[in-house]
Amino acid sequence: MKKVAVKGWKPAAVLLLLFILWEAAVRLAEVPAWLLPPPSDIMAESVESWARFSGHLASTVLLSLAGFALGTVFGLTAAIILHRLPAVRESVYPLLILSQNVPVIVLAPLLVIWFGFGLLPKFIVIILVCFFPITVAALDGFRQVPAELKHYMAMSGATKRQLFWKLEWPGSLPSLFSGLKISATYSVMGAVISEWLGSEKGIGVFMTLASSSFRTDRVFVAIFAIMILSLIFFGAILLAESLLLKWNKKEQIK
Repeated sequence: MKKVAVKGWKPAAVLLLLFILWEAAVRLAEVPAWLLPPPSDIMAESVESWARFSGHLASTVLLSLAGFALGTVFGLTAAIILHRLPAVRESVYPLLILSQNVPVIVLAPLLVIWFGFGLLPKFIVIILVCFFPITVAALDGFRQVPAELKHYMAMSGATKRQLFWKLEWPGSLPSLFSGLKISATYSVMGAVISEWLGSEKGIGVFMTLASSSFRTDRVFVAIFAIMILSLIFFGAILLAESLLLKWNKKEQIK
């Protein structure tokens, strides 16, 4: 974590420079605030509207976490089934790829028609954007296990279940965490999209209300909140990866 903190000053410096250039360009060009507000106005609005925005933020966080958890369960389940049943994988895997070619924003109205305005269509949206990276990453991890190790365990009398849980599953963790990090950031985006389906609270609702009233500063507050949430989720998965992989290595040594 200390190394990450030390290396993090470079992107932070670049980001600060961009904000300074943004502020200067908007001020010098006298761009209207409704068109492009300066960062200082956005910061002031984030402080001023925090009492109103915090409820929307909490709603999106809870929805993102729940949807990410469901997407992880569905993604891992699909990966294990497709890995253990090659015939099913050959039949279903192309369909999974095709499912990702349909924009979620296009499916959202259909989900409302089919399932109403409750939580179910919202969870479906988040699951759709989360499960695919997890499934693909886990499948790649299962296949990357060295064939000689699998042959050695099979010669030692290991069953297919033992082969999976003792060799293939631990070996897939680095690839799996790559998929989890992608899905963690996608979950926030999926939650915001799902909130456009008719929620009462959420960053997506806050953003819609702000854009309809030409409060561009509030729109940017919502955008920055989405970016920060995505970074926090990514960092949490990164921390979990470092801890779990370190523990897994210790277990293998024992």
